[in-house]
Amino acid sequence: MGALSGRYAVVTGVSRGIGRQIATLFAREGAVVAGCSLRSTAPSFLDDLAPEERQLSFHLTCDVGDPVQVNAFRDAVLARMKAPDILVNNAGIVARKSLGDLDLATWNAVIGSNLTGTFLMTQAFLSSLKAHNRAAIINLSSVAGRQGTPMLSAYCAAKHGIVGLTRSWAEELRGNNIAVNAICPGSVDTDMLAQGMPGGAPKMTTRDVAKVALFLAGTAPAAMTGACVDVWG
Repeated sequence: MGALSGRYAVVTGVSRGIGRQIATLFAREGAVVAGCSLRSTAPSFLDDLAPEERQLSFHLTCDVGDPVQVNAFRDAVLARMKAPDILVNNAGIVARKSLGDLDLATWNAVIGSNLTGTFLMTQAFLSSLKAHNRAAIINLSSVAGRQGTPMLSAYCAAKHGIVGLTRSWAEELRGNNIAVNAICPGSVDTDMLAQGMPGGAPKMTTRDVAKVALFLAGTAPAAMTGACVDVWG
């Protein structure tokens, strides 16, 4: 019996990096996982699982910043599995540009995928989460949601916003027994680190962060809500 046996989870951004590792770990711990990524041709967390670990888990395409696609993804998920009691908002992109060179299209893309996507996905699955006696929302912020980083203003704004959403939703949903917490990783060995901080030295692996997500989804006390957990290696 895994730590998440009998649980149903939605994880966004499962084709690479932290999201892929979280989805893989959750499935190995017994959860049925509905994952999504931006492109249908992307690698999948399912590729990392043995047949017996996959159970009923699946991977669909969804642009989390597009409300039409988010609602279609929700409908597809609910048609294939029970209402999820775990939601992990991980999907996001980064863009490295100076303030003077940061165009509006890039700004909107970064805010849309990281911050708006977190809002849309949570709103889409809120009724499902409320249907349980206990549920968990886990938002992926960043060290960039704790401090400023030059050349990453859109990303920092989005990740700071996720911290604010987390704290607000924790208070709003406390009466529904939905714990809302965020993870703020530092330098993780991912493609996003290489893109956002060229030459940056990773201090931890994606599995390090996934294990924190597993704790928040599984064994964390119900009273733990509104926390923004720093994982900086």
